[in-house]
Amino acid sequence: MDSNLYKELGALTKSKERWEENIPYVASLLTSESTKIKAKALWLLGEMGLAFPLSIKDYVQSIASFLSSTEPILRERALNALGRIGRGCYDSIEPYWTDLFRFAHDEAASVRLAFIWASENIATNTPDPYKDYLLLFAELLHDDDDRVRMEAPEMFRVLSKRRPDFVKPHLELLHNIAETDPNRVVRIHCLGAIRAMGGG
Repeated sequence: MDSNLYKELGALTKSKERWEENIPYVASLLTSESTKIKAKALWLLGEMGLAFPLSIKDYVQSIASFLSSTEPILRERALNALGRIGRGCYDSIEPYWTDLFRFAHDEAASVRLAFIWASENIATNTPDPYKDYLLLFAELLHDDDDRVRMEAPEMFRVLSKRRPDFVKPHLELLHNIAETDPNRVVRIHCLGAIRAMGGG
C-alpha cells in the first residue's frame, strides 16, 4: 500500500493544478505510520505552501511538530517545508522561526543542510529578521561536512543581493575561505557570495 501511495504522491507532485484542493488530503498523511510517506507529504506540503501560502496556514503547526522528530529525515523535511512556506508567507511560519536556529547544530548533517536551505528560502523575500544571525551562518562555513560547507555561502549570496550591509562584516572571512578551502565548490560559492554584492 505504501508504494502505491508514494506513487500517487509522486503523480500529484507533477499536477500543480490539483495542489490547492489536495492540501487537506496531503496533510492527513502526516499521521501515516510510514516515515517514507510522512517525509514525502512534508516535502509536497512545502511546495504547495509556496504556491498557496494562505491555503496552507491551518497545517503549519502540524508540519512544525515534526521539528521534534527523532527521525532526521522528518526534521529535515519539516525544515524544508517551513522554508518554502516562509518564502511564500513569512507570517505563517513566524511563530516557529526562532526555533529553527537550533538545527544549525543538529547532529545530522542533512538537517543542518536543510536549516541553511530553509533560511535561504525565507530570506529571499524576508531578509530583515536575519540581521543579527549571520555569525551562526559564518560558523557553518567551517562545518565538518562538505555538503553543509558548500551550502553555507549561499545564505550570504542571498543576503548580499538584498541586504549587503548584513554581509559586509563577513567579507574578509568569505575571501579567506574562497582562497583556502580544500573543497572547490565551497570556494566557488564563497566567491559567488562576494560577487553578489560587487565585492570581487
